[in-house]
Amino acid sequence: MGAPTRILTNPERTLRVKGVSGALFLSALGLGLLSGCMHPGPYDTARVGPLYTPLNHSGEPNLGDIRRVVLMPIWAGSTASAETAAGFDPVLVTALQASQRFEVVTLSREDCLRRFRAEAFSSAGALPHDLMVTLQREFAADALLFVDLTVFSAHRPLAMGLRAKLAGFDDSRLIWVFDNVFSADNAAVANSVRNHFLDADRSVPADLTHSALQSPSRFAAYATTAMFATLPPVVIRPTPTPIPVPAQGSR
Repeated sequence: MGAPTRILTNPERTLRVKGVSGALFLSALGLGLLSGCMHPGPYDTARVGPLYTPLNHSGEPNLGDIRRVVLMPIWAGSTASAETAAGFDPVLVTALQASQRFEVVTLSREDCLRRFRAEAFSSAGALPHDLMVTLQREFAADALLFVDLTVFSAHRPLAMGLRAKLAGFDDSRLIWVFDNVFSADNAAVANSVRNHFLDADRSVPADLTHSALQSPSRFAAYATTAMFATLPPVVIRPTPTPIPVPAQGSR
């Protein structure tokens, strides 16, 4: 007699049709169970904390007349390679635009090198004498924003130090300064990183918030967002009350 015919069950048939082996499926399922298949529950520390609040920053009560800001490329010095620093530039732009404080215009590393002979400048270093005047004139901006990468660890526990200064063009006054280190070995920071991605990961059934503690780019997305959340608020000007106009013929 020949070998008995094997009838595929529905799950097996589905896997074969899709070209996925049962072993691969079970492996993925096992990883999902280990990481937690469901989204964090109401008592998960990603929701209830403790959460991290950056404290080392100061600024004016509000942004006043700051409407357009030039964002410089992030400066890393010897903290990270030029390629690593450049990789964080778009993360910085996305977080700053999401803060909705002002219009953001960017100076690329190529333009910065061509105009001022360097790809980026430290907020704590000497600046070209014509940098402020040139950027104000060419971008019709109100202020200039520097961001420095002061600490960086791409391995667990991830860490990122950010220093920033927002300087007005007209009088070079510092409107806002920030200097903090975000480290995943701080439980409050780890909770806040996961909290940042709670809503972003809702499109999949598994809890992927832990992956942000292993991804430098996702960790940076949280850190830059937390940093820009400390910017001074926008001035909310009261709407003038319209003066009633008497109807024609009225006395």
